[in-house]
Amino acid sequence: MSPPLDIRRLSYADLPQVIAIERRVFPTPWSLAMFVLELSKPSGICLAAVREGRLVGYLVCSRYDTVWHLMNVAVDLDARREGIGSTLISELFRRGDGPGERYTLEVRMSNGGAISLYEGFGFRGAGHRRGYYHDNREDALIMWRSAAGPVDGSNGASGSAGRAGSSSARA
Repeated sequence: MSPPLDIRRLSYADLPQVIAIERRVFPTPWSLAMFVLELSKPSGICLAAVREGRLVGYLVCSRYDTVWHLMNVAVDLDARREGIGSTLISELFRRGDGPGERYTLEVRMSNGGAISLYEGFGFRGAGHRRGYYHDNREDALIMWRSAAGPVDGSNGASGSAGRAGSSSARA
């Protein structure tokens, strides 16, 4: 049995561990400046998954007007398949969900594990971004999720979004 997992707010002090994980799990890792920018946004939700004092995963979600954009979800290589990504996403929804809240993300078309994970949380494919990933020009699948009881009657399947992934899903 794995030791308990603590989910808390991601902090600037976590960034050295975040950058180390980011470089191990993504072919085009975010820079330190990108994480600093996201942490500085007061409307975002940035979470850390910590086990025995060690950061094992993180999530970055930004708010743009009326839409949450799940931008980055990563779990360290040696901690995968333990439900950490699911726990981070569940905590995001616990903190951010309300009637009519909408979420979007992009994910590599080849990342079937991440797509399945997101579908399990109610995300649905709603288009593609051609050549979205700079390392190999792979297309991204755009996914949307609406919380129960949309305020405006929208189904959440339109609009624009940013970058995403997997359990090292660039969400």
